[in-house]
Amino acid sequence: MGCTFSGLNALYDSTNVGGDVWINENRFKIVRQLGEGGFAFVYLVKEAIPDSSAAPAAGLANKLKDPSHLSDDGTYAMKKVLIQSNEQLELVREEIRVSSLFNHRNLLPLLDHAIISVKPTQQGSWNHEAYLLFPVHLDGTLLDNYKAMSAKNEFFSTSDVLQIFRQLCAGLQHMHSLEPPYAHNDVKPGNVLITRRKGESPLAILMDFGSARPARKQIRSRSEALQLQEWASEHCAAPFRAPELWDCPSHADIDERTDIWSLGCTLYAIMYGVSPFEYALGESGGSLQLAIANAQIKWPAGPKPQYPEALHQFVTWMLQPQATVRPHIDDIIYHVDKLISKFSH
Repeated sequence: MGCTFSGLNALYDSTNVGGDVWINENRFKIVRQLGEGGFAFVYLVKEAIPDSSAAPAAGLANKLKDPSHLSDDGTYAMKKVLIQSNEQLELVREEIRVSSLFNHRNLLPLLDHAIISVKPTQQGSWNHEAYLLFPVHLDGTLLDNYKAMSAKNEFFSTSDVLQIFRQLCAGLQHMHSLEPPYAHNDVKPGNVLITRRKGESPLAILMDFGSARPARKQIRSRSEALQLQEWASEHCAAPFRAPELWDCPSHADIDERTDIWSLGCTLYAIMYGVSPFEYALGESGGSLQLAIANAQIKWPAGPKPQYPEALHQFVTWMLQPQATVRPHIDDIIYHVDKLISKFSH
């Protein structure tokens, strides 16, 4: 999926509520801002169809390969990225390229995109802006949901924990089975969208492929190891980062099992709201890196009755500091399916 550059692709100065934005030939009205972080802003937008007799998704309908991605009411999520350097521009281009590789119901699809040149203003020094269009999931992230639930002293049921986790595994299996395999590199509750469904477990969708890269890397020198560690420190959330990305040996074969570590941390977080190592941040003299390197897991009190011990053992199995003995995603799916059969009603 190539990037397009044209001042006609998006109205870069009108991302205010009620304003219009063009993404290529389709026009969207901004409904409200959903969130922001760094140089990115996320908006709820609604497709504007000039012909009132046209179907709500007539514009995008001609563009999308998968009609299931079309919104029933014409609403979508749009991410606007302010780009200040050529390095940032390449990162956005890479995110767009990588997103186009995936096609799975548990991975958030990129529906359309545009990158435009803009003139620097007094308020900012950016010289490009990117507009990325996605399906919208208004129930928020797994992190949002856990915070709302914990305020009411609620927890996910064992069945929901396993069903949410199984869907994340399915999305990662798709990424890991590509040739070459891709690692997400930033699996965490804040990158999991949840849609609640009446009478069944929530739908879980893994998003944000800005850190996704080919998973397998041969490290053959100290400088390569340090380079990987520096990259990981910028792209992989610390509490969910695998030990080999904290302290990489000078001779190592890195593979997609960095994601399995993050997946184990995320399963813990579905149950308890945080990474299993976040406690180290609150301890006097505590070290997050040391807790991760030694896989020092602490199990907090959970719901009554508590989660089955089998789930704790499952987490521990994924959080093996030595990557070479850590399971692969197919092994994880085999075991989670057995747990679902045992604990789901």
